[in-house]
Amino acid sequence: QLQLVESGGGLVQPGGSLRLSCAASGFSLASYGIGWFRQAPGKEREGISCLTGIDDIANYGDSAKGRFTISRDNAKNLVYLDIDNVQPEDTAVYTCAARPRSRIGGCLRGYGMDYWGKGTLVTVSS
Repeated sequence: QLQLVESGGGLVQPGGSLRLSCAASGFSLASYGIGWFRQAPGKEREGISCLTGIDDIANYGDSAKGRFTISRDNAKNLVYLDIDNVQPEDTAVYTCAARPRSRIGGCLRGYGMDYWGKGTLVTVSS
């Protein structure tokens, strides 16, 4: 079975930092482009960042400018999302996804993603 499982969510105070992790099983993340998404209650899914292509080029959504960093550790089959200066509006379910590196375009829209995790909830108190 091919799975992505997120972890690291929970309750965090505004201004803090948080690292979310996404663990792949059943396949090697090294062969895949990866992305992080989030969905707040009552809102549409939003693309945060993607790491795609042969050279692992990072792209960030407009809402993720400056406070989010995507990275991967292929040896550990893990992908990370680091969030700095977390804010109440960051409260959402955060989900990772993966697609073959050969697919191009639309990553922040979730295009071509074969695998999706169930998500991890981040709650930022005010």
